[in-house]
Amino acid sequence: MGMLKEFKDFAMKGNLIDMAVGFVMGTAFAAVSNTFINGMVMPLVSLISGKDFHTWKFTLKEAQMAADGTVAKAEIAIMYGDFISVLINFIIIAFVMFMVIKAINSMKKKEEAAPAAPPAPSAQEVLLGEIRDLLKK
Repeated sequence: MGMLKEFKDFAMKGNLIDMAVGFVMGTAFAAVSNTFINGMVMPLVSLISGKDFHTWKFTLKEAQMAADGTVAKAEIAIMYGDFISVLINFIIIAFVMFMVIKAINSMKKKEEAAPAAPPAPSAQEVLLGEIRDLLKK
């Protein structure tokens, strides 16, 4: 029974919940980033190169056709265009996450740099201090 309670305490800690929220948001951001890369960046790269980016490949073995015109053996190729697309996507996500973490860290430093000044003593505390000093004489 102690292990179940220990697990419940662990699962309900704020850090674990924050991590789960971050994971969900990261997944959503990855989908947005994929759409941006595949829909906006890669067409520009294809326009510059003159080839459709997703067709960039290094063919190791050509497809073999059967006598009736169907594919007997599929083509074997290294699809480096897709790899470059994913690599660019990773770099963009890593850069955005770096900027987010940097902004969060700078906000934390500002909070730490401005410690709250201790409140001034109330009139009663000042009066009691004066009485204490007079009694010491």
